[in-house]
Amino acid sequence: MNAATEARRFAIPLELHHEVMQFLYHEAALLDDWQFRDWLALMSADIRYTMRTTVNAQTRDRRRGVQPPTTWIFNDTHAQLERRIARLETGMAWAEEPPSRTRHIIANVQVQPADAADEYEVRLSYLLYRSQKERDETFYVGSRIDHVRRVSGPAGWQVCRREITLDQAVLSSHNLSVLF
Repeated sequence: MNAATEARRFAIPLELHHEVMQFLYHEAALLDDWQFRDWLALMSADIRYTMRTTVNAQTRDRRRGVQPPTTWIFNDTHAQLERRIARLETGMAWAEEPPSRTRHIIANVQVQPADAADEYEVRLSYLLYRSQKERDETFYVGSRIDHVRRVSGPAGWQVCRREITLDQAVLSSHNLSVLF
C-alpha cells in the first residue's frame, strides 16, 4: 500500500467516524433489546450477511498461499433474515426458550471509503456474549467487515454487507439462533 492510499484510508473526518460508530452502537442495542424488526429496517434490501469460522492452517501452507476451504455458517439475504426474525416472533423457536440475553460489543472501529459513493467500509473487532438458562453462556469473538451506506431516514445509514469471521475454528454452542 503506497503512502497516498494509506493517507486516504485514514482521511475520514472525525464527525463521520463518530456518526458511523453511533449507528453501529444503536444497531447493537436493538439486537440486545430484541427489537428485531427495527434492526431489520437498518439492513438494506440488497444485504449480504455472512458468517464463517476460522480455518486452522499450517504455517508452511500459509507461507505458500495455500488457503483451506472456507466453512460458512450462514450466507443470508434480506429475505432469509426476515424469515429468521419471523420464526423468533412466533414463540415457537424452541432454541430461544427462554430467550437469550445478549451483549453485542464492538471495538477497534476503522472507517474508510468504499468503492461505491456514499458507502463506507467499517472494520471492527466483535464480541457477542450470550446467556441463556442458568449456566448456558457462550462467547463469539471475531472480526467483522461491514459496508454501510448513507440513506435518508431516521437512522441515516443502512448495512449493505456484513462479513463476520469468528476466531473459533469449532463452535461449542448448541445452536445459532441469535443474530450477530
